Amino acid sequence: MNREATGLAGTRHIVHETLGSTNAEALALARAGERGPLWVSAKAQTAGRGRRGNAWISGPGNLYATLLLSEPSPSRDAPQLSFVAALALFDALCACDARLAPRLKVKWPNDLLLDCEKVAGILIEGESTPIFAVVIGFGVNCVSHPAGTAYPATDLAAAGAPVSAERTLVALELAMAARIAQWHGGRGFASIRADWLARATGIGQAIKVRLLERELSGRFQGLDDAGCLLLETPAGLHPVAAGEVFGL
Repeated sequence: MNREATGLAGTRHIVHETLGSTNAEALALARAGERGPLWVSAKAQTAGRGRRGNAWISGPGNLYATLLLSEPSPSRDAPQLSFVAALALFDALCACDARLAPRLKVKWPNDLLLDCEKVAGILIEGESTPIFAVVIGFGVNCVSHPAGTAYPATDLAAAGAPVSAERTLVALELAMAARIAQWHGGRGFASIRADWLARATGIGQAIKVRLLERELSGRFQGLDDAGCLLLETPAGLHPVAAGEVFGL
């Protein structure tokens, strides 16, 4: 059962009671000819996932939403949407409760931290046929969070900042429209990068970066012009395009 509406930012929005995955649904719509922009949200997911196929706990009351975009930029620049989305989610939560601003940080490459614990994650996926389409999935822990995770987690209610999934999504729709306009198909990434760095956790700190085949240790020295993490190691400055950061 689903219904379609139009959000405050003027973007169409399909609301589901339950889905396997909002990202999977958005990609299926793109394959069927949907061009977006379009939001797909669900009150619960049965097959939510995070980066590298990790399961995303999807209990009721949290936010599960995906934005579908068609040809938002040259494909080489599409990974920059991770930073665009993180800033938009930061903006949205602050719009819901201004007291959250000093407690929130963005964590490379796609997480949002509240009091140094993960409160939200972002998953970006894309397909090149029939046209280049990108889906940006948001999972926000509004009323519950998983226990025993590799990186400590929290939720808005437990942190004393109760904000509903519905209110978060309304603010997120507006914030994404503004940040996408700032990004301007990749041409405005320099300003996005600067804004992200101003809200980032761990700059100048010793960290570990887990790659698919190995683990690197060093000092987090920021982002390069493409959004790669710059890791200072004894061998020099090492750009990392994808990985999991620990030690923050």
